Amino acid sequence: MKKWFVIAGIFILLFVGGYLAFSFYAVKFIEARIQKMIGPGFTIAQIKVKTAHLSIQGIRFEDPRTKQEFLKIEEIRIYPDLLSFLKKRLYIREWILLRPYFFFYRTQEGAFVGPWVSVQREEKSQDVSGKEERKERETFPIRIDRFQIEKGSIDFDDMKTGQPPAQIRLKELDMEMKHIEYPLVSFRSPIELKGRIKGDKKTGEIASKGWIDLVSSDMETSLKFREVELKTFEPYYRKRVSAEIESGYVNMDAQIAIKGKVINTPVKLEVSDFRVKEEGTVFYIPAKTLRSRLKGKGNRIEVQFRVKGRLDDPQFKLQETFLIRVGVGLAEAIGLPIKVVGMKELEEGLGFLEGLFKKKEKR
Repeated sequence: MKKWFVIAGIFILLFVGGYLAFSFYAVKFIEARIQKMIGPGFTIAQIKVKTAHLSIQGIRFEDPRTKQEFLKIEEIRIYPDLLSFLKKRLYIREWILLRPYFFFYRTQEGAFVGPWVSVQREEKSQDVSGKEERKERETFPIRIDRFQIEKGSIDFDDMKTGQPPAQIRLKELDMEMKHIEYPLVSFRSPIELKGRIKGDKKTGEIASKGWIDLVSSDMETSLKFREVELKTFEPYYRKRVSAEIESGYVNMDAQIAIKGKVINTPVKLEVSDFRVKEEGTVFYIPAKTLRSRLKGKGNRIEVQFRVKGRLDDPQFKLQETFLIRVGVGLAEAIGLPIKVVGMKELEEGLGFLEGLFKKKEKR
């Protein structure tokens, strides 16, 4: 993250020297400076100085070893306040990314890999040059009033879920974040996001609005899913579901609150047109039982629960906790005899369901 603020400074400094902007050599100069910081694989097609902004077009980043394209941006527009240089600081009114594409993935070991991978490598290997750069950053603070993404897309492959991996495809992504400063200061930066999640049969919607503190990672944001295909998340729940899910569309409302690395999030989850085949189980519930009870509910089910725990506690696993809450909520919603409160009771509750239906099978 720190490196990208330095890159912003380089772009704007060259904006002041606008006579370079139309030169082939200017593009090569900027590329060389950026590649020195983030490594090879970064290219720029064109740089132009407009009346009120700097335009950088055709940005790409490709891992030189794997040839995997991690980043592609049609255009970046930067609207600076040039008078801010007189105060020895860089003030940017707007920073806009037009039609960007991001790709990142999570390995089987749980490590995230993406456009930042080379930046991280460079930061780890810095010595003397790093000290010089830190001096430069200390004397040149940066403030961005509004950062925007327009019509972006994100592809995320999660190898940790097993094979085939989970594939999340976000399209038509619009995001706005206000008040970003570097060096980072503790501040509740407003953030708003909306986009679409691609499914096999239908494209759902995602929206989020709230604030985030970039220093502490505290946040309060709403998160909404509308008509998102349940099968999009199949790799995450398949270890607990052996029945074939024919259809299902997720509507979810969550209020994500993180303070001091403690998450406390109430969730309302609804699945419509929920249809499963008779063979197998869904969170230990026989599919046949689930099917018969869903019919009386119009193949629609609603569960409400709360996810709470310390994110830095190795015993607390967010994904696992969420799935257990869903499983127990599903059992409660169709009227099975289970009622739990804490994490220990959650696990015991699912164990109770498993034992309950195994006994019935023996009979």
